[in-house]
Amino acid sequence: MFDDLSSRVEEHSTDSLRDRIWRVIFLSNTRSGKAFDIILLWLIGISVFVVMLESVPTLQEAHRKLFNRLEWMFTILFTVEYIVRIWVVRSKKSYLFSFFGVVDLLSLIPTYLTIFVAGPQYLLVVRVLRLLRVFRVLKMARHIGEANMLMNAFRASFAKITVFLFLVLAVTLILGTMMYLVEGVVANNPGFSSIPQSLYWGIVTISTVGYGDVTPITVAGKVISTIIILIGYGTIAVPTGIVTAELNMNMAKIHPDKRKCKECGHIGHDTKARYCKMCSTEL
Repeated sequence: MFDDLSSRVEEHSTDSLRDRIWRVIFLSNTRSGKAFDIILLWLIGISVFVVMLESVPTLQEAHRKLFNRLEWMFTILFTVEYIVRIWVVRSKKSYLFSFFGVVDLLSLIPTYLTIFVAGPQYLLVVRVLRLLRVFRVLKMARHIGEANMLMNAFRASFAKITVFLFLVLAVTLILGTMMYLVEGVVANNPGFSSIPQSLYWGIVTISTVGYGDVTPITVAGKVISTIIILIGYGTIAVPTGIVTAELNMNMAKIHPDKRKCKECGHIGHDTKARYCKMCSTEL
């Protein structure tokens, strides 16, 4: 009987300890929870900064051992934290496959990979994604709704933007092929030695980046360049307009404007509209 009682007390104390640790790690509405999150954010920021400094050749050569020790120190700390999170979390599967669960794991892997391969430690900058927990620490969770609205707009616009980009790619391929014929075949311009090279030029030009490493030398090539540059300005505006329209639709669903036009009776104006978009009557 005493053994059974002692085992129950031990189990209860373990569960109580687990709950207390869970509240500290996963909640920020307590002093200890907020302090843990702030310390964690500082450690993450410092570890990312150390990775950035390590990429500087002079610093790496002078402080190679120090960087290595700091890297392993941070990795061990974050590994212990990750294991404790798995131990105390109530739904382990939900955490492991959640966004933060995956990021927490990915932030550990590069250091362990350095045991077998040189270089992966620079991928530790993925830890910067863990700083997104600052929304929870600073009580900014209310802004997650706006973030979800933006993501919904991108998802709703994906099909339209995909079709648009396919058309842009088709136009770029056609104009790039024309440039290959005009510049590469006729004028022997080394910058347009093949259709893929001409397609690269077309993508760089239509995106308005314009590296300048490949340029036309013929009049016909310059005319085609002018056309593709003008098309490029349009490619910037169209995706922006598509996403903006979806955002307005989502905002209208969340904050519907119920004003009725006294002239035409239309309902469903923009929230900041002063005039009816159907008949231009003042609302």
